[in-house]
Amino acid sequence: MVGALAVAAGATVAGMLAWRARRDGPFAEQPVFTVQRWILGTLYALRPVRIGDLPYLFYYGARDMLRGGTHVPDPARTEPRPDTFGGICRDISPETVLAAARQGFFPWCHFGPLKWWTRNERMVLLTSDFRMTKNLRRIMRKAPHRVTFDQAFDDVIRCCAGRRKNRLYGLTWITPTIMRIYSELHRLGHAHSFEVWNAEGVLVGGGYGLSVGKVFYTESQFSHESNASKMGFAALMAHLAKWGYVANDGKAPTPTLEEAGFKLMPRKAFEALLTEHGTAGDHPGAWTVTTTLAEVAEWDPSGKAAAPSPAKTAKPPKLPKVKSAA
Repeated sequence: MVGALAVAAGATVAGMLAWRARRDGPFAEQPVFTVQRWILGTLYALRPVRIGDLPYLFYYGARDMLRGGTHVPDPARTEPRPDTFGGICRDISPETVLAAARQGFFPWCHFGPLKWWTRNERMVLLTSDFRMTKNLRRIMRKAPHRVTFDQAFDDVIRCCAGRRKNRLYGLTWITPTIMRIYSELHRLGHAHSFEVWNAEGVLVGGGYGLSVGKVFYTESQFSHESNASKMGFAALMAHLAKWGYVANDGKAPTPTLEEAGFKLMPRKAFEALLTEHGTAGDHPGAWTVTTTLAEVAEWDPSGKAAAPSPAKTAKPPKLPKVKSAA
């Protein structure tokens, strides 16, 4: 009896793994990494700053699942705890992700069913506020690197989901389901990637995001060489400005976003921005780079030419000292 149950359980697990592999295709992860993600995701949720929200998440999540889940979240129906939780994703698809993005929502979860979220405050970069440090400009003028758009989307999203120094044991919210959906959004012309290639033609940096009208959602970036993603992001911003995009959303604060000029924007202001600019006018089709890194290095996002530093006024020569006659 016990042996039969063990065989049945093994067959069930094998069947689920096979189904998941077929569903996720090239983005399917090995079972050991799935288990690791669940364990690390649990530890992440149990941190002191988050554990107080768990009872609310379980309650509101269970209530939403009993109703069948949320197809597209309603901005008027979010919960205060956890921060602006919008519901459990029901039948998530490229179409529902795009519709939710127009309302300011995004799917996010380390494990379990995907959930809709927005934020009371968003890190948003107005195109004219983008900043490049002098050091980054100097690097781009001399860099042998090449930037492309939409040439290796699947490789970029895999790298964004991969291990990195500042990520706890490889914990990521970019699950196989997220990769599969955004890859489909890319094929539909809504999600885009930027790639940074070194002199040997190796992909060393990049990022991806979602285009919604004249607003771009930067989802994630990665860098395998110093400043690689920063150079690619600068090229992205230069082209977004050229194409008439007004803002770039980065969701949560990070030092890198702050350095680039992102600032916290209240949710209502962000939703107003989406209402005005998030429905039409995006750059259609596959994107192409038309500006070199050296040219991006000379770009002034504010549209104002940098004022030349004033010339130093020459000091008048000192008059020779003359000894007075005694």
